[in-house]
Amino acid sequence: MIQLIKETKDMLLNFYGISEHILHLSECVQREIEGKFEEIDYIKEYNQYKVLKAMQKSKLSDIHFNWTTGYGYNDIGREKIEEIYSYVFNTEDALVRPIIVSGTHALSLCLTGLLRPGDEILSATGKPYDTLEEVIGIRESKGSLKEFGITYKQVDFLENGDPDYINIKQCITDKTKLVLIQRSKGYSWRKSLTIEDIEKIIKIVKSTREDIIVMVDNCYGEFLETKEPTDVGADVMAGSLIKNPGGGLALTGGYIVGKRHLIDLISYRLTSAGVGKECGLTFGTTRTVLQGLFLAPNTVSEAVKGAIFCSRIFEKLGYDVLPSYDDPRSDIIQCINLGSPESVISFCKGIQAAAPVDSFVSPEPWDMPGYDCDVIMAAGAFVQGSSIELSADAPIKPPYNVYFQGGLTFTHSKFGVLKAISQMIYDKNINIT
Repeated sequence: MIQLIKETKDMLLNFYGISEHILHLSECVQREIEGKFEEIDYIKEYNQYKVLKAMQKSKLSDIHFNWTTGYGYNDIGREKIEEIYSYVFNTEDALVRPIIVSGTHALSLCLTGLLRPGDEILSATGKPYDTLEEVIGIRESKGSLKEFGITYKQVDFLENGDPDYINIKQCITDKTKLVLIQRSKGYSWRKSLTIEDIEKIIKIVKSTREDIIVMVDNCYGEFLETKEPTDVGADVMAGSLIKNPGGGLALTGGYIVGKRHLIDLISYRLTSAGVGKECGLTFGTTRTVLQGLFLAPNTVSEAVKGAIFCSRIFEKLGYDVLPSYDDPRSDIIQCINLGSPESVISFCKGIQAAAPVDSFVSPEPWDMPGYDCDVIMAAGAFVQGSSIELSADAPIKPPYNVYFQGGLTFTHSKFGVLKAISQMIYDKNINIT
């Protein structure tokens, strides 16, 4: 064992160029955070049994890994995936499709499927993630909901970062058709919502008007706790398969789960009126989608451990981080305030250099569709854009926060952090003595 530790250290020092000082700091941090890892493992174990139970309850068989052609009528694999997802998330129905191209697309399908001209969206969690701004019409865009006469308003968070429960209740009117809750922080300096927070918002909404649809953006939040938003009253919920629930194996796709009549309405937007969820190929992805879901509780727990490590080591280096390493967590994202565009770029270059894929390339900020400023994204992933794999991204604008997430294994996530610090030292954007 001692020899293995020495050989590992030699590789980090001599091949990867990680300094003795950083390695010592890493060892100190890992000892400090071991207690948090035990809590994460308890959550992982519960969620692993939950996913296994859903697969056994639905009588999953290898025949469900076959696939059809053409319209996809009677695709038993597709139907089995959606049955399993509805069991895992405790809902009446589900849409889980490779033709849902992203989390934003899944959310957009929900909004366009459920809302009609004259309806109003109320965001209970402030301004939504950047790519939804054009969907809603907060930023002008062709085909936005605003063009179809659907209005929008939002309730911002309180100064202490809590939802403004009183104002949420007061902002509900006869026009309010749907209340949107974004679980993850997105590109905001705020805590991500716990299941307890989400449940409190839902109770306020439903006590005001029972018929309002409560929709949750669950991206980055799956399997962080033992309950999901649909366990505490959310009517519909959406996310991406190349984030948490895909477990690193799903090649593409998104999911929507919720009440059957709502899934019906959304399915007519997914395909067409009169067709709904009865058609649509899975293109042979059934096995990887389900195997990824099976692995997801473990994969997510590894990513959370990496985020905690990242938080603590940057705290010790003097940076503001959110959440702190010992705060409750409800998504896999770790935010670090680096204070300058140069530091953000250095950090992302270090993450890229730690990747198994495209480690030799250097990320640069660019004008990415759906954002209002240049964005830098570091992700050398087996699945393009997979943010359950090790990645980091940031809008290049004040206050220059970087968002670190993912890592199929804790070891890789930790290594990414060490490479990011090393790159910042090399570029003279941090001074460690």
